[in-house]
Amino acid sequence: MGIGVIVLGIFTPLLEFIAPVMPGEIFPYFFTMEMLQRALVTAIIVTIVAGFLGAFLLVQNLALIGDGLAHVSFGGVAVGIVLGAAAPLWYALVFSIVSAILIYELQSRQILTGDASIAIFLTGMLALGLVILRLGEVGITADVESYLFGNLLLIDEDSMDMITVICLISIVLLAFLRSGLLAITIDPVAARVQGIPVRGFGLLFAVITASVVVSMVQVVGALLVTALLVTPAATAQLIGRSFRSCLMWTQFFGLSSVFGGLYLSAELDTGSGAMIALVAAIIFATVAISQTIIKTFAKPMDNQN
Repeated sequence: MGIGVIVLGIFTPLLEFIAPVMPGEIFPYFFTMEMLQRALVTAIIVTIVAGFLGAFLLVQNLALIGDGLAHVSFGGVAVGIVLGAAAPLWYALVFSIVSAILIYELQSRQILTGDASIAIFLTGMLALGLVILRLGEVGITADVESYLFGNLLLIDEDSMDMITVICLISIVLLAFLRSGLLAITIDPVAARVQGIPVRGFGLLFAVITASVVVSMVQVVGALLVTALLVTPAATAQLIGRSFRSCLMWTQFFGLSSVFGGLYLSAELDTGSGAMIALVAAIIFATVAISQTIIKTFAKPMDNQN
């Protein structure tokens, strides 16, 4: 029995308890059918970890790296599929971790800027994946599309075990590194003076980012990872007053995007990954517009006082 099965067993009674109050004709099945329960629980776990990671990425102005590593992971997936691997995500994990380390080294050694190195790996590895699929006479099959755009229904027990392990390890490491990462972001020089291993923290954070991105590929797809990794965190920054409050709001917006996206995709028969990304974007736009309106009306009142 894998850890994913254990986690699913913990969630199952709660899901079945709230199933009767869930709206829609198809959506309630996510709370009663084992295959759909597995998909829902996996999405929840990934969203929680992605929320914490996304908040740190935005603080460090590294929002683009998630998208870049997601495209790199597709190159690994393509290699795995052509080689006939039972679990292509393992190839994606190796490709993403190596690329994350190289990107960090190129940036820290000032060989290339962060954006430039990310862009090179993003386009290069995506192109590699597409070329390998064509040379391997595989093409863009339904299985390949599931890695590009996400398909929760294809998450089996082995995939859930892998994703759960990655997420649990990542959340523990992020909690352990939290203070150091914030110190490095605010003042790297002062952090070195205080004895914080800046390079070690940076490399470990790069590995964590790569691992979490790979865990998200089957949920929202390599092309839509930013939807859960950055958009909820960016929305939270619009209303959060501290880093802690941003973390809490990120979880709220991320889970709202997942549940809203799954509900709409189930009822409208659309892709789950695309709908989750769309709902996340709509929530961001709604909050941003609301904040603009509130500030517009608040300024005249402040001037009158």
